[in-house]
Amino acid sequence: MKKINLAVVGATGMVGRTFLKVLEERDFPYNNLYLFASKNSAGSKLKCKGIEYTVEELTENSFDGDIDIALFSAGGNISLKFSPIAAKNGVIVVDNSSAFRMDKDIPLVVPEVNPEDILKHNGIIANPNCSTIQAMVALKPIYDNYGIKRIVYSTYQAVSGSGVKGVSDLKEGLKGNVQNKAYPHPIANNCLPHIDIFEENGYTKEEMKMVNETRKILNDDSLRITATAVRVPVYYAHSESINIETKKPFKIEDIKNLYKSAKGIILKDDVLNNVYPLASEAEGTDEVYVGRVRRDFSLENGLNIWVVADNIRKGAATNTIQIAEELIKL
Repeated sequence: MKKINLAVVGATGMVGRTFLKVLEERDFPYNNLYLFASKNSAGSKLKCKGIEYTVEELTENSFDGDIDIALFSAGGNISLKFSPIAAKNGVIVVDNSSAFRMDKDIPLVVPEVNPEDILKHNGIIANPNCSTIQAMVALKPIYDNYGIKRIVYSTYQAVSGSGVKGVSDLKEGLKGNVQNKAYPHPIANNCLPHIDIFEENGYTKEEMKMVNETRKILNDDSLRITATAVRVPVYYAHSESINIETKKPFKIEDIKNLYKSAKGIILKDDVLNNVYPLASEAEGTDEVYVGRVRRDFSLENGLNIWVVADNIRKGAATNTIQIAEELIKL
């Protein structure tokens, strides 16, 4: 891959710091690296590939130089303001916020699923929601080989999805120091069926993200989808129970064989020996783990799978960097 000049926006945040870790681990080929954050974080020092960088304040002039690609993870409002400025300066933005995901003119990409959509960019590419990303990787082989009529998502999402406040709420709560910085109720010893705000239809914004993003990524508005998203007292890695109704009949062994050869997936399915995907094992990795593959006998062509992935890595930083890797191959 050719070397480019790369910027990270939101470098001091949880995902921003993970960007740097993943860039180093994957030996992403850049010549120059620029780190941007808020005025309060400007001047901090961060390392990548053994080199120490000084974080600069993000301003409207930050993209006037020689930057080729910018990885954004600084929140929707920052993305809405600065991504168009970067794009006007010839920078390709890969944005990890929700700001552009449902914009019809901006591709929403999971590289294992729809890499061809990268070519449709006009300077901005959106990274999907973390819970959607891992689901898409697991659903793509089924969709391509059997077609899908209906999906029922039930997610069990880690507190790191709420950033440092979510992690703090759980850590302090387990010590007996109840605090509700990230959630309306204590997360320690609880499961909260409430991620993001509630909409008029009774669903949360997180649940509707999964519905709408799935249709966009698969380019299929005919899909019938429902979702329930739950925050659980786990630090890292989201777990998902996905119920699927396929268009064509299938054999369970054939489904498992698809997963054994699918890009980005590790099949962990040996229930007689208690082998199935666990959040604790997915933490710190980039793969999507699939297990508990079994038939849903309540309907024709029904399938159940259990899907686990690290929400900060594959669900955010790694997927963003994979998009950038695809860009520099073009």
